[in-house]
Amino acid sequence: MTKEKEMASKRSRGGRTPKKDPAVFRYTVRFNAVEHAKFLSLFELSGMQTKAHFIVARIFNEEFKVIKIDKNAVDYYTRLTTLYGQFRSIGVNYNQVTKELHTHFSEKKALAFVYKLEKLTLELVETNRQIIALTHEFERRWLQKSV
Repeated sequence: MTKEKEMASKRSRGGRTPKKDPAVFRYTVRFNAVEHAKFLSLFELSGMQTKAHFIVARIFNEEFKVIKIDKNAVDYYTRLTTLYGQFRSIGVNYNQVTKELHTHFSEKKALAFVYKLEKLTLELVETNRQIIALTHEFERRWLQKSV
């Protein structure tokens, strides 16, 4: 049996390697409902992963980042992205339609249809300009630029 114990002690036991400076001191803090809500809101704004690291940073006055995500701005930009995708598909369809018009219709009919298509395209360009102006206004009024 002693030989088995010696062999077991020589083998690697596996597991995690111990830290050089482990945190062994622990403190307990109790919050009432209002303080807890304020703590959670500050923790969420910090963007840190763990509450313990957040508390240590606050106690020792370390700097921490506050990340605010404006859901309205995210929603606006996702819708703007889908609208841009639709504009691209309209451009592809425009090319396909003009090609088909010239192959299946006479020159006079094709030019008449292209003229109507051109009018609608000008309206689409004007709408695009309005969207760009609204986007610039949105960025100017609601999005804070970091300096």
